[in-house]
Amino acid sequence: MTARAVVTGIGVVAPSGVGSDAHWATVAAGTRRTGPITLFDPASYPTRVAGEVADFDPAGFVDARQRVQTDRWSHLGFAATRLALTDAGLADVSPDPYRWAVTLASSSGGNLFGQRELQRLWGGPTRTVGAYQSIAWFYAASVGQLSIRHQFKGPSGVTVSEAAGGLDSLAHAVRTVRRGTPVVIAGATECPLSPYALACQLRSGLLSDVADPQRAYRPFDVSASGYVPAEGGAVFVVEELGHALGRGARIYGEITGWAATHDAAPTDGEHGPDPTHYARALKLALDRAAVRPHDVDVIWPDALGVPAYDRAEASALRAVFGDRTPPVTTQKPLTGRAHQGSSALDAATALLAFSRGVLPVSAGPDEPAPGCELPFLREPRAPRSRIALVGARGFDGFNSALVLRGAAPPPTGEG
Repeated sequence: MTARAVVTGIGVVAPSGVGSDAHWATVAAGTRRTGPITLFDPASYPTRVAGEVADFDPAGFVDARQRVQTDRWSHLGFAATRLALTDAGLADVSPDPYRWAVTLASSSGGNLFGQRELQRLWGGPTRTVGAYQSIAWFYAASVGQLSIRHQFKGPSGVTVSEAAGGLDSLAHAVRTVRRGTPVVIAGATECPLSPYALACQLRSGLLSDVADPQRAYRPFDVSASGYVPAEGGAVFVVEELGHALGRGARIYGEITGWAATHDAAPTDGEHGPDPTHYARALKLALDRAAVRPHDVDVIWPDALGVPAYDRAEASALRAVFGDRTPPVTTQKPLTGRAHQGSSALDAATALLAFSRGVLPVSAGPDEPAPGCELPFLREPRAPRSRIALVGARGFDGFNSALVLRGAAPPPTGEG
């Protein structure tokens, strides 16, 4: 029988807060956590608003030696992993290293570390870089460091498909579980907030230049102007069902279906992508989960906030669901878009919603743009089927979809 993969631990480190409870409080209140960039001076850039993890102190999660050797992006990953392991009731160091693995998503690597070292190389008196430059910026740095720190020696890796990567890492974790590894750490964090990283994102033409944090990121809205960059994300403990049950673990839900497709075309901010391939990923994920479209409880979309992309996403959803599209909700306007970290955060929000027995309202749009008239969730409501479809699109054509079936929340009080 094919092994089943469930989520038993969630660690959130995002602009919405550090820890699942803080994140959920932000989601439930609908509080925007985007604001002026403080990690560097953005005065000379058209985009000066971002989602930062406020008051994050890596010293609580990363020892002094590792802080020196790694970037803030990895620090966020250390924190999210520690929180996920604690949430799952697992040891901080694996007691059986070759049966624990880690697969995270990555995009841009250690931006702040690399920026500092390269500025020292070209502008400092010593014209040198530190010894750790060679590993701290590397896109696989977080996976490598976590493997060493927690003794994850099973089959590990990195998925690289921009925003789609957060979902791809969870899909890869399921495959790893089915191949015999009972515990896999999956998910993603990101920190694309340095002068060079922001310049790279601006080159895409997809960033918002609106100065008001309350209005800068408005996916599917008539005033949509692009996305707001962000840091952070979520990390999960993905576990083989029998292993989880055997140790009496609390189960958030099961990953039952996934799919990935590609547009075979570069990013085009003016015209947007052909929705066909994204729709195919959504449908394939549902088919592989043996879920009929009308059984889906709620959808978390990619919600890029670029008009052409928003219209294409709405078109893809209609192609899959017709005139019976389930409720749609997004919290990205509250936090900003952290590339692969944001799709992982969407999956975390979905599982937390099921565990709390309430689907959160969508953070917009206030007025849907033409072609984006979807059934956005305007009032919180109880889940019906506990099935969520999460979609994500990475720049230059990556499309991924994930189907999550949430576990019923534990009973409260006496029966």
